[in-house]
Amino acid sequence: MEIQHGTINWFPGHMAKTRRLLQEQLRRVDLVIEICDARLPHSSRNPELNRMISGKRRVLFINKTDLADPETTKRWMSLFRSMGEDVYPITAVNVRSKETIAVIDKMTKEIVDKAHERGIRKNIRAMVIGVPNVGKSTLINRLRSASITQTGDRPGVTKSNQWVRITPYLELLDTPGMLWPRLDDQEAAMKLCWIGSVPDDITDISQLTLSLLNELKVFAPESLKTRFHVDDLSAEGLGLMDAVCRGRGWLLKGNRYDYDRCCSIVLDEFRSGKLGKISLEFPEGRKETTE
Repeated sequence: MEIQHGTINWFPGHMAKTRRLLQEQLRRVDLVIEICDARLPHSSRNPELNRMISGKRRVLFINKTDLADPETTKRWMSLFRSMGEDVYPITAVNVRSKETIAVIDKMTKEIVDKAHERGIRKNIRAMVIGVPNVGKSTLINRLRSASITQTGDRPGVTKSNQWVRITPYLELLDTPGMLWPRLDDQEAAMKLCWIGSVPDDITDISQLTLSLLNELKVFAPESLKTRFHVDDLSAEGLGLMDAVCRGRGWLLKGNRYDYDRCCSIVLDEFRSGKLGKISLEFPEGRKETTE
């Protein structure tokens, strides 16, 4: 197996269309709901989206908190709040609908009250934005209590804007995930690949898996040992993948290592949380780069 290094970039045609549609819809919405991934709260926030929604009323939901280290998530929330952001932790797959809708109501109360003073019953329209695969459609489906929008565990499932009525007075706009045109920070790009925001089929899957295993040696060594039955984590490069294959018995005829199976399962088990609650980046020193 050859390990190749390359530049990760993914900006399919529909993302350019998404950017235009978002700009057209922004003036029609009362609130922007941004969603990021709790394992990657900084790198899973598109700075281009941040510039586009500047000046709009907004709230940040840190999603997939069930997959991230709870204490690290708390520190991220503290950082964002210190910067004046309204931020709330959620797990979209089992979100508490009433509590989440109450947050939206709180964020738009001033608008509703002003309309009420003029004798108008205000219907709220909110736009849900974020990079691919952070859980936008999943959240909307849970709030609607029905699978109205398409969801999937891969990026790029939502290809167009879709309005969904949540309550008689609240509509949410589901939008396609949007990355920035150039992923210049390749470390951040790799992490986005680990959480599934970039399709596996445009990356070197072997290099992606090796880089994740090396990261897990640092952030979750005990989980790596336990889940893949590896006692010694001193191996580097391909040797580490060999150890994982031996530990889980991923062998082909002739006792050759089944690297394809290894790559597929390692990525899947990390993304699904089977390795435990793991955060991939930390808030310390991030304030100046998040603003």
